[in-house]
Amino acid sequence: MTETLLLAPFWPLLAGSLAVLFARGRLQDLVFVAAPLLALVLVWTVPDGNETVGWLGMVLKPVSPDATARLFGTAFAFAAIAGAVFALDQKSTAERAAVLLYAAAAQGVVFAGDLLSLFVFWELMAIGSTLVIFANGAARAGTRYALMHAFGGVLLFAGVAGSIGDGGIALRPFEADSIASLLILAGVLVNAGAPPVSAWVADAYPRASWSGAVFLSAFTTKAAVAVLIRLFPGESMLIPIGLVMAVYGMVYALIENDIRRLLSYSIVGQVGFMVVAVGIGTPLALGAAAAHAFVHILYKSLLMMAAGAVLRATGTARLTALGGLARAMPATTLAMILGGLALAALPLTAGFVSKSAIMQALAEDHAATAWFLLTAVSAGSLLYAGLRLPWFAMLRPKPGPATAWAAPVSMVAAMAIVAAAILAIGFMPSLLTMLVPAIAGVAVLTPDHILFQIMLLVGALICFAMFLTILAPRAGITVDSDWLWRVAPSLFGRRASAVWRAARLALLPASDAARQENRLLARAWVRMTSDAGNWRTGDIALAATALLGIVLLIAAL
Repeated sequence: MTETLLLAPFWPLLAGSLAVLFARGRLQDLVFVAAPLLALVLVWTVPDGNETVGWLGMVLKPVSPDATARLFGTAFAFAAIAGAVFALDQKSTAERAAVLLYAAAAQGVVFAGDLLSLFVFWELMAIGSTLVIFANGAARAGTRYALMHAFGGVLLFAGVAGSIGDGGIALRPFEADSIASLLILAGVLVNAGAPPVSAWVADAYPRASWSGAVFLSAFTTKAAVAVLIRLFPGESMLIPIGLVMAVYGMVYALIENDIRRLLSYSIVGQVGFMVVAVGIGTPLALGAAAAHAFVHILYKSLLMMAAGAVLRATGTARLTALGGLARAMPATTLAMILGGLALAALPLTAGFVSKSAIMQALAEDHAATAWFLLTAVSAGSLLYAGLRLPWFAMLRPKPGPATAWAAPVSMVAAMAIVAAAILAIGFMPSLLTMLVPAIAGVAVLTPDHILFQIMLLVGALICFAMFLTILAPRAGITVDSDWLWRVAPSLFGRRASAVWRAARLALLPASDAARQENRLLARAWVRMTSDAGNWRTGDIALAATALLGIVLLIAAL
């Protein structure tokens, strides 16, 4: 085994996933936090190179470090560290093992150097994330999630199998001009939350525990972005797909009542920014997509932590049932406000840096339509994340005392770590440009740029004040495309059953004599089958052949 493979960042996470199953108490806590810490160290110490491993006549590159891998690996490891600290009060051994397995697979995806290794880690990531949902007892949501990612995995595998004959299993840029490449693209877009299957994000993530959702928000969709950067840079069809994702995520987040569903829709919308940038495909745009994925992991983790703290403290994440929590949960309130403002790209936050890079890439490519749409979505982001969410969840007055308790020290410490990173990048963009040199030429903290963004956000603030009543949360069920696989099958089944019963009644013999004849025939058949031991050999062979034919027909279907 080569040195590069031995020092791969996923090993300590895999080992940690096994170790927490046997460790208990403080030792388990130590393993839970230490595993991602060691992974972060290995992200930057694993040596460069493309050392290969032979397997079944194929040349594999399980670990292929480069700048993109180290950037995403750093973000994933940091999110896992902060998430582990946040979840120290979560004593579910099953969840801890699942999230470390999930984090290990995410590292494997971004460091993979060939299509086969990528697929293996891709499927392992689906297994780990599914187990995170199952660990909270959400069996039905976990099953739907597993089926959706199995569907995406089948598409990816079919595309990989079809592309091996053209260029082997090496990772390389593809063009969506063949069945194989289109299948690969479709499989990756399923994990990215692209339409028409975007609803799986909001269906699955809120079913995890108050701590599990923090990890879910960090890995799957951003790993898909990393794969798009490697495999489909400059693919033009990604631009309209990303724009639809951005608008879709904003619209549904504006009307959602559940905090974690709101943030899940927001994930889809923000990933849409990255998908558009990948579709532009210039070096600046690809760097901006990677930078925004890094920053998105930070502020979305912070928002999911705040949402988890509220859920843990109050037992609900519904905006209609919340309010007046700012005094009881000041640290959580500040975290929610900062995360929302970073998502809305407020100057001096990390979100302002990465979104500025995306918008400049669009401007340089003369993508006017995309620029205007994403600018509008940025303003809408302030409405749902920077204003609507903290106001109705934490700040609005509510009669009676606040029924919540302050978050434990470990949860507050985790939120403080992530918040510090968001502000550090916001005040010193060079911290991000050191990781992503491609965006180093973007002028971020300039007076005209800051003024434009502040004017945009002030406009959103005025709209919030004017339409406060319309934006108020309402109890109800948000209908989304998941209706097609959650409701439509059972509805169709009930209708089909009713039609069948009506048809049976219409086809039944009308006369008593006919009914009596049917009963006599049934009794005769029962007597004949009960006396099957006396059947002639030819009759038995005929019956067996008929049954075998039926079985083969069912198998063929």
